[in-house]
Amino acid sequence: MLKTYPNLNLQDRGINFSIARMEDIYDKRNGAPDEPHRHDYFTVVIPIKAKGIHNIDFNEYTLSDGQIFFVNEGQVHQIIEHERSLGYAIVFSADFLIRHNIPVSFIHDINLFAHFGASPPLLLAAVTFKKVISYCEEIFLLQNEKQKFASEAISSYLKLILILCNNSCTHQPRATHETESGERLLKSFKELVNEKYTTWHSVKEYSESLFVSADYLNKVVKSLIGKTAKEYIQNRIIIGAKRLLFHTAFSSKEIAYELGFGEPAHFSSFFKKCTGQSPSNFKKSFEN
Repeated sequence: MLKTYPNLNLQDRGINFSIARMEDIYDKRNGAPDEPHRHDYFTVVIPIKAKGIHNIDFNEYTLSDGQIFFVNEGQVHQIIEHERSLGYAIVFSADFLIRHNIPVSFIHDINLFAHFGASPPLLLAAVTFKKVISYCEEIFLLQNEKQKFASEAISSYLKLILILCNNSCTHQPRATHETESGERLLKSFKELVNEKYTTWHSVKEYSESLFVSADYLNKVVKSLIGKTAKEYIQNRIIIGAKRLLFHTAFSSKEIAYELGFGEPAHFSSFFKKCTGQSPSNFKKSFEN
């Protein structure tokens, strides 16, 4: 069964932010590979020196120097290090943002945390990466020295890191009223898909709920993320299916019903069309 970590600290559930050095985590595990797991909080992994693999939602990324990974709530990930890494891992909850007057919408408005699927690392310019590391060092000192108003200072540094990273991955200015309106629609669409993907499979169901036409929704989504609304919905269903196939003992039939397919055969056909393999073959590929 897949591990889920609902709290940042099992001893003190009131803790809603933590920063750790990757080398300390490696030593604590005696170099053993991380197990696939998900968090009910946000994760930022910042390797300074590393070799290995970072799996996020069944996408494999090379773990190497100078990257930054952003893992959203609920995403399944696993770090496999080939040697002792140097760097930082930051975790924080939505409560941490709220307590420090950072609206949760801030996380959704920046371009860093994917809800699911592809989550490639961000590569920063050397000077920018150096600045991010300096902020991490300040946060690490603040956390461990327990200075007065440390939490307030940490939240400020965290927001600076996220803004700095977001600005580095945003290439096109987005200032027009039309684009801002489209981004609001995209945000609402993403949230709705995450909530309804096990019951709503058609673009029409989402467009009607968002009070726009299916054609307009497809056009807006395509223009902002490079894939249609239909492709986005299908991708979410496939990720949900892969998680269930890999991390549970559910049969394909049970997963089909769990994901809102009236007939298991329809689910199998859909899965094979999207991935190129049957659900059973996907599951077997991870068992070998």
